[in-house]
Amino acid sequence: MATIKDVAKKAGVSTATVSRVVNNGPKVGDKTRARVLAIMAQLGYHPNENARALVTKKSQSLGVVIPDLTDPFFASLANGVDKIARQNNMQLLLSTGSISEESERQAISFLLERRCESIVVHSKKLSDQEIIEFANKIPGLVLIDRFIQEIADKCIWLDNQEGGKIAARHLLSLGHKQLACISSKYKIDDPALRFKGFRNELTESGLSLLAHHIVEDEPNLQGGEVATQKLLASDTKFDAIFVYNDAMAIGAISTLEDNGFKVPIDVSVIGFDDVLLSRYSRPKLTTLHYPIEEMAEFAAQLALGKISAPATEQGNGHKYIPRLVKRESTSLKT
Repeated sequence: MATIKDVAKKAGVSTATVSRVVNNGPKVGDKTRARVLAIMAQLGYHPNENARALVTKKSQSLGVVIPDLTDPFFASLANGVDKIARQNNMQLLLSTGSISEESERQAISFLLERRCESIVVHSKKLSDQEIIEFANKIPGLVLIDRFIQEIADKCIWLDNQEGGKIAARHLLSLGHKQLACISSKYKIDDPALRFKGFRNELTESGLSLLAHHIVEDEPNLQGGEVATQKLLASDTKFDAIFVYNDAMAIGAISTLEDNGFKVPIDVSVIGFDDVLLSRYSRPKLTTLHYPIEEMAEFAAQLALGKISAPATEQGNGHKYIPRLVKRESTSLKT
């Protein structure tokens, strides 16, 4: 692998001159710059970004920590951050936290070791205190999909509880009274808050959810399938299901149809997130739109801005509200 010394020797210049060319520095003639660039291409020389960061004091990367590479929701999150990275001629560095305290800690440390100054973090398992410590240590750290009052100016979050209320209002407006819930088995804020909002709205309408109306499983297609099988096996009577996310909802619809139920004629199903797949399921999925890509873009811009202007107001952070998207998987109770 070619080094900066190899380039300097072949171009007949100093390593300092090559460095100035790499960093678009002054005091290099056009002919010399062109010759150095040509030899860099000829030798296949690529600057070491960590070394450049040490010299320029500026990182050329934008980091993001997500739990899972395969989930379309988190793919959208990463895509939003990547879009801002490209606009700023930066490279995206991605690390996964796997909904594990130790993995999330390692993911953030991995990015720090690579001198990544601006990081968008999706963390569900690290304690508030540890996140606060990271945020104080890293001016460009921004937390997405979670709110911590002490670092409110660095938080981009969705009102999941309001989303649960919106889902309940929609099903109630269609005349449904026998309601069931499918939720994630992970003990994190998102499913708890969505369920809380849903249940509170039902209570205000004089309805209640019994224990056997609520099932939990993995927050994916297979989890939705297994959870629905549990509901059916329990002989629970239900005419509508509120599901934690779209993947589980689509798995639930498939299982209902396999067992002779027509959606939404027999059972209405509403999801959450509005991932791309929800528009192409059959029937097309009614869901709550979670503007995760828009939020990720804003989070990335905020992370970059925090480097130059770290101190801003606290307040309630940057809160987003989910929006109901009516499609074909819910209808009036017949």
